[in-house]
Amino acid sequence: MTILLVAVAAYLIGSIPFAVLVSRIMGLADPRGYGSGNPGATNVLRSGNKAAALLTLLGDAAKGTVAVVLAHHFQFDDLTIATAGLFAFLGHLFPVTLGFKGGKGVATALGVLLGFGWKIALGSLLVWLIVAISTRLSSAAALAAAVAAPIVAFLVAAPASFVGVTVVMAALLIWRHGPNIQRILNGTENRIGAKKTQKAD
Repeated sequence: MTILLVAVAAYLIGSIPFAVLVSRIMGLADPRGYGSGNPGATNVLRSGNKAAALLTLLGDAAKGTVAVVLAHHFQFDDLTIATAGLFAFLGHLFPVTLGFKGGKGVATALGVLLGFGWKIALGSLLVWLIVAISTRLSSAAALAAAVAAPIVAFLVAAPASFVGVTVVMAALLIWRHGPNIQRILNGTENRIGAKKTQKAD
């Protein structure tokens, strides 16, 4: 029963649509209507408002961290803590608040990793930064970080349940980036900072 309640609570935390909320509060267009149509920080950045993108990034990351930290606070076992992280991530991907059509989960996944341990988050973030700076492709950076996360978690001897959740999140991130992978191969993927007014796949 405890693990079920934790899963539901974490899912609801993950379902908070910061991209949409921040955009509305700041008088911007709904991020689902331009660029990639993704309610996430990278797409909000395409509005040209860096502050809105940063607030979205922090909010989405906080969802994952808060869910895991709260589970730690109540001294739940590793499996329950891992469950909190996974369901916060799932809440972002499939939020009840947006008709189960959410973001791709990169920032929320990073927040979950931070809750699992700063070394895991830092290692994954460094991979993201290196790839993002060298390619200016947020999607390529996300994919690289997703692959790196389980490896880093294993190398720092994180609990098996934490490593397992990073594997699941990595698989879901790769799946959610399917269209991006195709556009990368085609050379048509939007680069970080580029404005895009029409809705993409």
